[in-house]
Amino acid sequence: MEEESEVVKTFAELGVREELVKACERLGWKNPSKIQVEALPYALEGKDVIGLAQTGSGKTGAFALPILQALLEYVNNAEPKKGRRPDPAFFACVLSPTRELAIQIAEQFEALGSDISLRCAVLVGGIDRMQQTIALGKRPHVIVATPGRLWDHMSDTKGFSLKTLKYLVLDEADRLLNEDFEKSLNQILEEIPRDRKTYLFSATMTKKVRKLQRACLRNPVKIEAASKYSTVDTLKQQYRFVAAKYKDCYLVYILTEMPDSTSMIFTRTCDGTRFMALMLRSLGFRAIPISGQMTQSKRLGALNKFKAGECNILVCTDVASRGLDIPSVDMVINYDIPTNSKDYIHRVGRTARAGRSGVGISLVNQYELEWYLQIEKLIGKKLPEYPAEEDEVLSLLERVSEAKKLSAMNMKESGGRNKRRGEDDEESERFLGGGNKGDKKSSKKFKR
Repeated sequence: MEEESEVVKTFAELGVREELVKACERLGWKNPSKIQVEALPYALEGKDVIGLAQTGSGKTGAFALPILQALLEYVNNAEPKKGRRPDPAFFACVLSPTRELAIQIAEQFEALGSDISLRCAVLVGGIDRMQQTIALGKRPHVIVATPGRLWDHMSDTKGFSLKTLKYLVLDEADRLLNEDFEKSLNQILEEIPRDRKTYLFSATMTKKVRKLQRACLRNPVKIEAASKYSTVDTLKQQYRFVAAKYKDCYLVYILTEMPDSTSMIFTRTCDGTRFMALMLRSLGFRAIPISGQMTQSKRLGALNKFKAGECNILVCTDVASRGLDIPSVDMVINYDIPTNSKDYIHRVGRTARAGRSGVGISLVNQYELEWYLQIEKLIGKKLPEYPAEEDEVLSLLERVSEAKKLSAMNMKESGGRNKRRGEDDEESERFLGGGNKGDKKSSKKFKR
């Protein structure tokens, strides 16, 4: 077998136009990622593409660049009418399973298309529909949407249709095919033109994804940019087996060992994110929660604080394991081990992205051992243990116990599990607004 080219290809060598190569350089994309090297030549030729790629692999560029190039060529080659070139509206549509991912994709399209006057609209739940209707009235070239909200507009918004659609992208297709989206996705596929290019990207190839592939792609090229369930080589993965009652001590110990790191901590429940963020803040850490219970504006507010570095610890549920644009996370901590081992891949995929190094640490208690062993089986390797002297860890017990009591009191005051949505937002506001008066003082490194 001929060796794959040792020379790193450039975007220009893959056939990307000069205007778009410059946009890539502006975004700091020096060389194409593996999925881009594999997919771009076929996509630029006009073929349908199925891309299997792990999170953080650069797949947005793999579908955005061919769409923008096709848009440029369409405009340049079309016959001018009355001396004006046509301006093709509703040229491409990207479907995404989450609001955050949709917003991130739209931002990348806008950045890549900034020199070519690209118009882009985002249609997702949790945002005022009238604003979206106004955006559609400006006849965007690219729509990025969640399936439910797109179908709402296709059904109800006067004058809006996708009859001229040339490109459809199904991103995170394995997640688009769950029960929440299946009905609206089928309705959309019935309405849009069959004569189109389709790109399907998925982290996993499930039976449902295969069925979708057969239904909506024509002679697709299949690109696999990673082995079925792998984690990147630059990720250092470790575990620590701990007694459930000491798990919080180990968490605090790890955070104090890496005080300047940006970290994501994954918990199982929405209440768990709030409880932990409160506990960590009372110990002086700059932590902020994000979960599916928060409104869209609060989730984006929390995310922006984290991205801007105002908070360096994001405590989250699996809502944040895929599709959030967080480019430089140093460490992922699995405080609660996921019951579905594939979720582990997506969580630790938030770090060690685009060639950077990163750390993934899993805290495993006696009740989670079976789930953890499933993870090791899935990734095909035994992980090394995180080194820590237990005496040193347990010296934190008194302070951590006190912080947990304070956190429980705060949760109780704000109504705990039974609180109404508006009250939840008020509590989120406390985190987003900078928390307690003593925050400046408490943001100094927690001393053991």
